[in-house]
Amino acid sequence: MSAEQVTVYSRPGCPFCMSLRAGLRRSGLEFHEVDIWQDPEAASVVRSIADGNETVPTVVLGDWKAVNPSTREVVAAVAEHAPHLLPA
Repeated sequence: MSAEQVTVYSRPGCPFCMSLRAGLRRSGLEFHEVDIWQDPEAASVVRSIADGNETVPTVVLGDWKAVNPSTREVVAAVAEHAPHLLPA
C-alpha cells in the first residue's frame, strides 16, 4: 500500500513541533499538519500511538508511525515507504 501524505500531529507552542516543521520545510518535503488541540479525533490518534499520551510531534505515513522523530527519520521513512513524496 502506498502512503499518500505525511501527517504531522502537533500543538501550538511545542518547540519540538517547531523544530520538526522547520526541518521538513528545509528538506522540501510536503506535509499535512494537524493541531491536536483543535481536533479531538487527531488527539485520539496520537494517544493511540503514544501509549495514551498526547506526545507531539507524532508523525504518520501510511503504516509508519513515530513519536517525536527527527527530520532525518521522517525523510528516511518517506524514502522507504513513499518515495514518490520526496521533493524532486
